[in-house]
Amino acid sequence: MRFLSLTLGLNLFAVAVLVGAGPPAASSLESLPLLKVLELRGITYHVQGIDTDGKRLWTTSVDSPHRKGYLHEFSMTNGNLLRSVELQDGERFHPGGIASDRDSLWVPVAEYRASSSSVIQRRNKRSFEVEFQFSVPDHIGCIVATSQLLIGGNWDSREFYVWNHEGNLIRKIANTTGNSYQDMKSDGKYIVASGALADHKGAIDWLDRESLRLAHRLVAGKTDRGASYTREGMTIHGGRLMLLPEDGPSRLFVFRVR
Repeated sequence: MRFLSLTLGLNLFAVAVLVGAGPPAASSLESLPLLKVLELRGITYHVQGIDTDGKRLWTTSVDSPHRKGYLHEFSMTNGNLLRSVELQDGERFHPGGIASDRDSLWVPVAEYRASSSSVIQRRNKRSFEVEFQFSVPDHIGCIVATSQLLIGGNWDSREFYVWNHEGNLIRKIANTTGNSYQDMKSDGKYIVASGALADHKGAIDWLDRESLRLAHRLVAGKTDRGASYTREGMTIHGGRLMLLPEDGPSRLFVFRVR
């Protein structure tokens, strides 16, 4: 009986966490508490996407002059670079916004132009080796992973692609938000996505997970170096919103969402 009560309690807690995960009451990033600014101690070239497990920060970047893309791993404790690997696939060398699940990292690697082609790679977190990949006849600039689906945004996220984890296309959806998303993450019943609006203002959006329609918007300003906070990398983990807007020397800005 005690075991049943404990199990029921844990299940209710898990449900509460899922339902409780949601957008902040605030409508501007600057009204959220800034908890930490972490300088990354390693070359990041032109930053693209980020994700974290709370201990490690995975970052993608592109070195355009040398036509090379990279996946980096940094320490969340001191910002030290732990390792890097190149991400080329023929003419495809532009990695985008990334997503992590329990054991893997999902990374889109595209040609550096709109309406081109991409491969979506699933890489092992421990080895960084490619475990699986599939091709897409479009430039995919960001991706988010849920327990059952992958959702990708093409160049400036004008359209969303929805696949299963085997790479089979389920549907395409037009992006009606006016935000050119660069990085997206799963957060409870929402997809959190960051990018730039038509007036060049930055914004972080909470989208309904099923319809991908706008539920809440957090307008963002610029860092003290003049970079829009939502220019590139964004993730959300443990109630913390993390942004990596600057090329090297890159700084990770950590805000409390809830």
